[in-house]
Amino acid sequence: MATGKIIKRAPTSAPFRASDYLRDERDIAAYLDEILADGDPRMVPVALRSIAAAVGGMAALAERTGLSRETLYRTLSNKGNPRLDTLAIVLEAFGLRIAVAPARKRAIG
Repeated sequence: MATGKIIKRAPTSAPFRASDYLRDERDIAAYLDEILADGDPRMVPVALRSIAAAVGGMAALAERTGLSRETLYRTLSNKGNPRLDTLAIVLEAFGLRIAVAPARKRAIG
């Protein structure tokens, strides 16, 4: 039954891509800091893939690190588990380094 009303479709939304907002080393460092503060180590490869996309993709990252694209794809896959030395090489390519800071104090109770 036609009511004569015109139905407007909602505009489609674009998926969120962190890489669209990572413009420099400061943005990348803040993004990684938040990912690490969350405490889920499975998010580290995901974050590194987003950062790789922001700096030109895996081919550009491979060129910057001297690692093969295949190694980077495998290491930064969902099942990947980057070794500390690989993580340091990748971070260096982003203009970052590994550092240690005091943990936030937790309430004892």
